[in-house]
Amino acid sequence: MKMKRVELSLEHFMFASRWLLVPFYIGLVAGVALLLVKFSKAFIALLPIVFEGEGGAALLGILTLVDITLVANLLLIIIFAGYENFVSKIDTGDNEDRPDWMGHVGFSDLKLKLIGSIVAISGIELLKYFINVKEVLAGPNGNNQLAWLIGIHLTLVFSGVMFALMDRIAAGSHSTPGK
Repeated sequence: MKMKRVELSLEHFMFASRWLLVPFYIGLVAGVALLLVKFSKAFIALLPIVFEGEGGAALLGILTLVDITLVANLLLIIIFAGYENFVSKIDTGDNEDRPDWMGHVGFSDLKLKLIGSIVAISGIELLKYFINVKEVLAGPNGNNQLAWLIGIHLTLVFSGVMFALMDRIAAGSHSTPGK
């Protein structure tokens, strides 16, 4: 009987240790705030470029804003899904603005959203280089730089496909025979 109490106490202690993750999530929320500062600075810097009529530079500036937004979205997905999966359910009451996916994103879904966002961010960075491909190729090691960027992007795409394939295989192995 005494051993059972020790086991129960240990299990309660380990279960309560999930709250040690909260400072990480608070730090990620602060990271979103820092991205807001970076977004604001990029937006303000973009205004004169847009009004001066430099099309390529304006497009690059807008892609930078999209890039920052995607990173902020990624952080929010990690914050909400991670907190709900590992710490506690987020009680938003019956708030109509609660995203539909909240409370339904498991660890596997989180992995796929994460790699999908990383691939999208990588694609935008690659697009920035393609917009200025003449300048990139004219620079020192431009060909190597572009080759590395394409290689990294393709590696990320391949990783995303492999994650999705592994999850599909794993989901298929958990289904009951005959269904």
